[in-house]
Amino acid sequence: MSTPPSPSPSYPGVPTLDDLELVRHGLLPRDLVSVPDGPLTLSDAEGVPVVEVSADGELSWLSPRSSRPFERWHLTDTEVELPVALVGDETALAAVPGDTRTLVVLASTDGDDNQRDLDLVRAARATAERSGYALRVAPLGHGTPRRADKVARLQQSLGGPEQVHDLTSATEGSAYPAGRGGVVVLLTGLSGSGKSTIARALRDHLVEEEDRTVSLLDGDVVRRHLSAGLSFSPADRETNIRRIGWVAAEIARHGGTAIASPIAPFESTRQDVRRMVEGRGGRFVLVHVATPLEECERRDRKGLYARARAGEIPDFTGISSPYETPTDATLTLDTTGREVEELVHHILAAIAPPGPTR
Repeated sequence: MSTPPSPSPSYPGVPTLDDLELVRHGLLPRDLVSVPDGPLTLSDAEGVPVVEVSADGELSWLSPRSSRPFERWHLTDTEVELPVALVGDETALAAVPGDTRTLVVLASTDGDDNQRDLDLVRAARATAERSGYALRVAPLGHGTPRRADKVARLQQSLGGPEQVHDLTSATEGSAYPAGRGGVVVLLTGLSGSGKSTIARALRDHLVEEEDRTVSLLDGDVVRRHLSAGLSFSPADRETNIRRIGWVAAEIARHGGTAIASPIAPFESTRQDVRRMVEGRGGRFVLVHVATPLEECERRDRKGLYARARAGEIPDFTGISSPYETPTDATLTLDTTGREVEELVHHILAAIAPPGPTR
């Protein structure tokens, strides 16, 4: 008799793994968690098999996930001391009732896109130490789907509304303080629009006049070192931009300034970069270099546009592949007939730290 094939591996992402952790400990019901159809094995980002899903949807736990920050505070099936306050935002820490014994922070501590959640846990830990609360972390981060439904079920699992104060509803929509980290300036536009010239001039000014730490993610350098092996197919070009975004977001997370100037023609990819940057606490400044196609063609010293129009270069943005105009650009700049210093001045104003409020 032949041995049945092993379930295929799958990497479901942090929100699903977080949900399954709460299911495993009896804190969330299975029906609130979206799990891919089996048979398959769900693994974490490090490749550790965590749970096996059978063909009929049954879950078999295999091993704990790879270690994460604050893991020793994570909720398990061990009872917590009541009353409990559920906190999903830093602003809620000021509203914790005086009889609270345990702070349960709703935050994912896994992955690289959750700076908001990590900041929340740090703030809650400081509050707990000052006030004498016990601290626990329930991995219901800001990126989890159906968060309100899951919070309500968690409240019931821990003791019900009489003993578990839900402080999330009043703060769920509050804005995350932007700019805790650094800044990412992404210049997007057609080939020949002037993106690279502006990017280099901006880098020079920040280094020479403002003594900043700046990383210029030049397209050719990125291709040579970070994206070697990628082709110029549409899919690989988008992968290249996401890699640029990931590196830029890491630079911003540590307080630096990153400048990149890919064509980045598609809205979905630009939004991916925005989420990576803002999820790590950085500011994202999108600059649409909106130089008209006719002007870009006139400047084309390499003859790329002529070759594209002759059919020699496939999927060329602006000719045989679309450019999706940004609807959320911080700045829109047409370089036609304008000095680069003037354009840089506009970007400098956009990335300047916000002044104190009165």
